[in-house]
Amino acid sequence: MCVRFDAVVVGAGPAGAAAAYAAASGGLKVLLVERGRGAGSKQVYGGKVYSHYLEEALGDLKGAPIERWVGKERLSIVDDAGRTATLEYEGGSTRAFTAHLTKLAAWLVDRATSAGAVFVDEVRVDSLRRDPSGRFSGVEAGGELVEADVIIDAEGVNRLLLERAGLVERANTRDLALGVKEVVRIGEKEVEERFGLDKGEGLSWILVGGVTGGLPGGAFVYTNKDTVSLGLVLYVDAAARAIEEPVHSMIEKLRTHPALHRYWADGDVVEYAAKLTPESGYRYMPRRLVADGLMVAGDAAGMLLNLGYTFRGVDYAVYSGYMAGRAAIAARDRGGPTEENLRELYEEPLRRSRPFRDLWRLRGVERAMEGGDRYFRRYPTLMGAALRSVFELGESTPSIYEALMGAAEESGISIIGALVDALMMARSI
Repeated sequence: MCVRFDAVVVGAGPAGAAAAYAAASGGLKVLLVERGRGAGSKQVYGGKVYSHYLEEALGDLKGAPIERWVGKERLSIVDDAGRTATLEYEGGSTRAFTAHLTKLAAWLVDRATSAGAVFVDEVRVDSLRRDPSGRFSGVEAGGELVEADVIIDAEGVNRLLLERAGLVERANTRDLALGVKEVVRIGEKEVEERFGLDKGEGLSWILVGGVTGGLPGGAFVYTNKDTVSLGLVLYVDAAARAIEEPVHSMIEKLRTHPALHRYWADGDVVEYAAKLTPESGYRYMPRRLVADGLMVAGDAAGMLLNLGYTFRGVDYAVYSGYMAGRAAIAARDRGGPTEENLRELYEEPLRRSRPFRDLWRLRGVERAMEGGDRYFRRYPTLMGAALRSVFELGESTPSIYEALMGAAEESGISIIGALVDALMMARSI
């Protein structure tokens, strides 16, 4: 049996749901297909979402399953001994919120179906189909063909459909990261008391250094209404070469870390999840984001920015999906979704957009992070030794200069080399 839609969207994550919403809002007959059970069931992320591009694409966020608006931002450097230096920012305007991705994806899909899209889950798309001219004309799922004028591929980081279609090569591990998280329930009152938060206020906390065992990557802690999301993000290539224990053991160490454990002591782990993500958004981006009858959005398009202290994935995914949905509408009115039309209506505007320009401008951070041992173990050790000399006083009271030089001698790190690395990192990010 063959059915036909104006547009088929593959993947009901943030990008796919936003694409379906935009296309259906413009009057297209849209099918949104998800291989998991329910919207977002195959999606994993840390827990923090910046609101700007969601509001631009969706208007107001009324009814969105927001756990807490982030009012405190915290960045910590931790050495192998557990010594911690923390920078905290608060008092500004709230531009981000925490949310559970399955709930957020379900809300986005509800917006799409309310606009007229048809949503089906537990359906695996096996291939993208082409017509005799080479134009993408539908998808094959479970032995059945669904024809469409345009396909929006939002399948995520595992781009199997695009690989089978010959549009991208197999992912390089240098461009991927592994995210692992746990959700611990401690209670709403406990969240606010233990993290020093006002009622309804949220905390975003990024940690680097010893929390990853010196491996390139970092850790995160996000507060939800009555739970805490904590996890690790590790560069796959470096982890595969250097990791000496199972990843689940590493997150267990994070949860029981002396500097962190008190925040969720006596809590119950209610969720464990893991997912590959693009570590290098720009490098992971396909050479072409469009073909005849096809657009690529979200993680599959490399729309993710990771600076170590800032992660932007869900909002970029929503933005790219929304642009793809709008382009599908405009292409209908310009003679159809030819590659030329889709390039003019989707790829070129996306490449001119602020998210893409930021991905291009900040692309050097991946190269800087390749000096991983220095950034994620040796320099945190230098910091810990210097701060120990400053704050753990005995008979002598060193100056900051003396503490720093003594720590450099103790750890065998060149101060000049550290300053050069700091300058290179600052220029990259």
